[in-house]
Amino acid sequence: MARRVRFTVAQPITIIGWYISSFALISLCACASRPLIIEPRETHALTQAFYYALFAAGLYFFVASLMLVTVYGAYKQHYSPSFQLTISQRTLMLQTISFLTYLLSGAAVFAHIEGWKFLDGVYWADFTLLTVGIGDLSPTTHLGRSLLFPYAIAGIIILGLVIGSIRSLVLERGKERMGRRMMERERRKLVRKSEGKKDLKPIVDQQTEKAHQAPTSHDQKKGKRKDKNSKTSRSERDRRHREFHLMRRIQHTAHVKRRWTSLCISLTTWMALWFLGAAVFQRCERSQSWSYFISLYFSYTSLLTIGYGDFYPTSNSGKAFFVFWSLLAVPSLTILISNMGDTIVKGIRDLTLWVGDFTVLPGEKGMGGMMREFGSRLSSGRLFGGYGDVEEAPPNILNSDKKIPSLFQSEQHKRNDPESAEQKADDEKANTETSNAHNKGKKNDKLPKNKHHYHLLLIREISSVLSHLNSSPPRQYTFEEWAWYLKLVGEDEADGRKHREPVRRPKQEEKAKKEGAETRDGQDEEGIGDRGTGSKEGKGEARWSWVGNRSPLLGGKEEAEWVLERLTKTLQRELEEIKREQEEAGAREGKSGS
Repeated sequence: MARRVRFTVAQPITIIGWYISSFALISLCACASRPLIIEPRETHALTQAFYYALFAAGLYFFVASLMLVTVYGAYKQHYSPSFQLTISQRTLMLQTISFLTYLLSGAAVFAHIEGWKFLDGVYWADFTLLTVGIGDLSPTTHLGRSLLFPYAIAGIIILGLVIGSIRSLVLERGKERMGRRMMERERRKLVRKSEGKKDLKPIVDQQTEKAHQAPTSHDQKKGKRKDKNSKTSRSERDRRHREFHLMRRIQHTAHVKRRWTSLCISLTTWMALWFLGAAVFQRCERSQSWSYFISLYFSYTSLLTIGYGDFYPTSNSGKAFFVFWSLLAVPSLTILISNMGDTIVKGIRDLTLWVGDFTVLPGEKGMGGMMREFGSRLSSGRLFGGYGDVEEAPPNILNSDKKIPSLFQSEQHKRNDPESAEQKADDEKANTETSNAHNKGKKNDKLPKNKHHYHLLLIREISSVLSHLNSSPPRQYTFEEWAWYLKLVGEDEADGRKHREPVRRPKQEEKAKKEGAETRDGQDEEGIGDRGTGSKEGKGEARWSWVGNRSPLLGGKEEAEWVLERLTKTLQRELEEIKREQEEAGAREGKSGS
């Protein structure tokens, strides 16, 4: 389990220790490079250990400075002073320590067998495990070549685990945080443009207010009020429908910007390592008279782990820098390739499929249907009547979350495979459940008045939403599904009294008073859907907007997870209310009997 930091005295001691280590190494390096230099300089050179000490001093200072910034941020209450390591963070730390230990221990063994210096062994082990294969050093003894078999394969496996952890930790968490920030930026931009307009203002008039009061005894007035209220409610529901689509557009825009921003950041990092690394190698290999182009060539072949071996560092500074530089460059290349898969590679794949639909592999829509859909998308639906617009279609019907079977998989295999038949049954069941929720929300069905029927309905919907968890990609509900699920937890998309106009930059005081405590992901702890069907009007009620800062679509939770949490809370609250009523009834019977 992760360990929570409780003793703040350990933080300044650790920071001071890192700074002392950094300054001590800098002092030793300064003395070795200037006052203690041996003449004539042409016959002497600084060892690899000197340059490793420089790199270590820089890392010590950098880590201590980061920790100092962290303490300052906690002091200013930007975040909690205590932190808790996640499983993925602990795994990455242990894997990194294991890889470095494996690299250094292997370097020591091979240096002893082959008669190398230890730091030359570190240099050899580095380009071997990173699969660069420069070739200036290689085992020549029978024992060394024999030990290379298990050493290389085990080291590559450990390196793959480290890179996989870096990718999952850096990319996934980075994508999530960057996505939330960009979504919030797009939301504020939209709210700023819509200020003064009526598109985001709830529709609540006097008729709506009177409709929720006690009815009069005049049937004629009652009928008129019902007609006006239904018209007003429908218009509020339509407004919320448009507001929901605005939030979906914000999500899409933020998602596209996040992917391309991640690509630009990783590409910039990779280019910096390439060009700056080439400049350092040119400086280190002055004895070989490397030009900057030769340094670029060597850096490029090393970054891509090609390793021709026609150029390689021979100086102590060049070898030491290569070890430090390559440990940064190879993971950065992995991250770059992953980001390219989400953007450039995906675009090329979609373009290839689109060209295939027009040429050798026409789809089910045919050439005419493809042309009409393409024209509709180019004109934003103004041409061909929005042909092919399936945005509101229930997921798992037209946009299934399940992977499409391979075209080369035989139909006979599908019929004979019990797993395929079971998968097909599960898909049909999920489609039916999704269609039911979509249709119920579209028809604005009423909830059953009988509590037992209501509780049974909640259990059925909870079972349905459970099948939506961990979908890949994450499940996105239509507006009709959201309207139905929100109605189950006590909300009503047609009731303007429960909605509010979004605020671009809500103040902390307003957030605390009107919205309650919020979680770190931007979701409210107690608010949307927590009023319940049995509570009194207005008690614990949260007024919100689809494009507001408390929107269910804005936080870090998946939509299925958010809905499931609210449905289970509602069911728990209903059952607790029944239990309380039974206890009160039992107490009254006991008093009457006595």
